[in-house]
Amino acid sequence: MATDCAAWLNANPVEAEDLSDSFASGEEDNGGSVINNKNINNEINGNWVSSSSNSIHEARLKAKAKRRLRKNSSRDSGRGDSLSDNGDAVRGTTVAPTSPKSKLLDRKSRLGKGRGLPKKGGAGGKGVWGRSGEVYEPEQVDEKDPNYDEAQENCVYETVVPPLDERDFEKTVTPIVQEYFEHADTNEVAELLAELNLGPMKSEVPSLAVSLALEAKASQRELTSRLLADLCGSILSRGDMESSFDKLLQELPDLVLDTPGAPQLVGQFIARAVSDQILSKSYIEGYKGRVDCEYARAALDRAAVLLKMNLGGLRIDNQWGSGGGQRPVTQLIKEMNLLLKEYILSGDSKEAERCLKDLEVPHFHHEFVYEAIVMVLESKGEKTFKMVLQLLKSLSSSSVITVDQMKRGYERVYMDIAEINIDVPRAYFILEQTVDKSFSMGIIDVKLRDLCPCRGRKRFVSEGDGGVIKIESY
Repeated sequence: MATDCAAWLNANPVEAEDLSDSFASGEEDNGGSVINNKNINNEINGNWVSSSSNSIHEARLKAKAKRRLRKNSSRDSGRGDSLSDNGDAVRGTTVAPTSPKSKLLDRKSRLGKGRGLPKKGGAGGKGVWGRSGEVYEPEQVDEKDPNYDEAQENCVYETVVPPLDERDFEKTVTPIVQEYFEHADTNEVAELLAELNLGPMKSEVPSLAVSLALEAKASQRELTSRLLADLCGSILSRGDMESSFDKLLQELPDLVLDTPGAPQLVGQFIARAVSDQILSKSYIEGYKGRVDCEYARAALDRAAVLLKMNLGGLRIDNQWGSGGGQRPVTQLIKEMNLLLKEYILSGDSKEAERCLKDLEVPHFHHEFVYEAIVMVLESKGEKTFKMVLQLLKSLSSSSVITVDQMKRGYERVYMDIAEINIDVPRAYFILEQTVDKSFSMGIIDVKLRDLCPCRGRKRFVSEGDGGVIKIESY
């Protein structure tokens, strides 16, 4: 160390006056007075020296050199500062000191190495799973691993679905059947049921579907019959079907409370199941003489009658009918005309409303309005006129026929009145009366009434009248 200090002093001579920053003990007292260095001992860097002026001056110079060397070495560490062989200080590139805050924010390498690329080629860091596009191969099992277990090498793990109990069964299967009534896709129902572990509850699926169909429409009962036919064999067996219908016959006294016609409907389901070969032909004969419940007896009698009629040519596979959207338009028009004729004969508006709902064609009710008004135009007398307007008023008040469908039906009559007038000469006059009466009864609004077409009432008479204009109403 002494050699380094001496070398530094030779390279950087220090004057005696430039020693004001030394911290020799006893140099300054409270008032700042200087104590005579010749008469007292002094402390230099923790060492007490004699009061000789030369020794004190030399010690101060060495202490000064040590402090500066230590300060420079700590500031410029790692920057290439070193001493030459002869003791001269060799400085590297001088870098302006920065504040501590700027050093914290500086993300560059402290050593000045590297090209600024991300660490580990982008495969390192927090939340990084490896390089982009890197594919990991299956890890090879090390048989020398002390934790290696040969028994687990060929293990196959499978997902175990617990079987459904009676409480969860109804909550799980009921939404599936109700959704099936909307999309009518039996394959989707089969896939959903295959994912469930039904266990002993398999035989409950047909009885649940039939009980839901009893309170539904005829088209949904037809869908239920198709569903049972498609599920038999893939998901359900014949034994499951027979057990399910046995349960339905036992529960008929309870089903009648909600659906009075349940015995006849269940009998139709049984006949359809026998026709679709999901129930054996001997199923009904097996109950002969062993039925005590009157409702079960009525259901079995209904099924037996339908099967006998099937032998005579009746198609049981179409006993429920098809949904409104699947029927031909000509068939719908024909049924609506029959409905109107029966209403004119009976005068029962409630029955007419029920029959119109059973058609299940709310988007086609404008055709019913059109046929009703045309019937009024072609009829003779006031009976048909009053009864048809009364029926339209009833259907409009109950919202069976919406405002949009009612408006569309009247507009269709307005468009075809010219052709209708060819067969019915007084069609314009009767139409005006019908529209005015409909407006007064609240069936249509004022805008629809004003759209009613009318034929000009002014016409020229024959030449013998002298060209006089004659006003006549039809």
